[in-house]
Amino acid sequence: MKAIVQDVYGSAAALELRDVDTPVPGDNDVLIRVRAAGVEQGVWHLMTGLPYLTRAFFGLKAPRNPIRGREVAGRVEAVGRNVVGFRPGDEVYGTAEGTFAEFVCAKEARIAKKPVSSSFEQAAVVPISATTALQGLRDSGRLQPGQDVLIIGAGGGVGSFAVQLAKALGAQVTGVCSTGKLELVRSIGADHVIDYKHDDFADGARHFDLILDTAGNRPLAVLRRALKPRGTLVIVGGEGGGRWTGGFERSLRASILSLFVGQKLKGLMATERQEDLRFLAQLIDAGSLTPVIDRSYPLGDAPEAIRYMHDGHARGKVVVTV
Repeated sequence: MKAIVQDVYGSAAALELRDVDTPVPGDNDVLIRVRAAGVEQGVWHLMTGLPYLTRAFFGLKAPRNPIRGREVAGRVEAVGRNVVGFRPGDEVYGTAEGTFAEFVCAKEARIAKKPVSSSFEQAAVVPISATTALQGLRDSGRLQPGQDVLIIGAGGGVGSFAVQLAKALGAQVTGVCSTGKLELVRSIGADHVIDYKHDDFADGARHFDLILDTAGNRPLAVLRRALKPRGTLVIVGGEGGGRWTGGFERSLRASILSLFVGQKLKGLMATERQEDLRFLAQLIDAGSLTPVIDRSYPLGDAPEAIRYMHDGHARGKVVVTV
């Protein structure tokens, strides 16, 4: 099969389209014929090996799995002997290691039936980004109907899902984004939008019950100024920061500071759960959640897809089609 492979950590130039062996499913695995694969920040981190902390989990000198990509949508080709929830022909979506390929093996617990109303491309951009947004708002943020929520990075991959999910959960939503993404953020349901290039959301004019920060570079002091005295800040992922720990250092500082102030300050490392995929599929089929795709690239152009995503200009998500 064809796959996007890298032998060493590095830039997108380290990626190559090659012929490799088709994976064989284990007892608890599902073999998926990939139709589309989402491009998210984790792909860039695994490609570059940055921050260096990630190498402790994915390979010290080189990626343990040389095939990139983690979000997937496609059809089941075969199942392991212990798999009971899926059978060949099922259309599924979820996460796996090495989805920029014609086939990939996924654990049964990390996939679910694809939303009926979604194309493979739309479904492929949901699993990590939408799950992260959901867990940040519902689980870490404890979002309640009627609360005022600020989504920083509202026009990006996680942010575009977060705006819609916060509305579905009954919140009043303010989105922060760049000038070029203002109309997109309005169109997906934000009650208010703030252009961070011209306006300061932390000027004291408004305070929020919950802030979901997907942008990863603002000081905690600035974020706290926009938060209510008993509000909650959730920092998504590990963007920004140095080469060793990246933005995880800011999340750690937030957790420590939270012990001494009335506000709840925390970092989020989302977990991939089948029940969340099922919940998201229900929202999509009900019309409450719509994946936003900026650009689609063929498999051979996956390196360019990663570059475009990491540059931060994407309106919503980027997808690779197979």
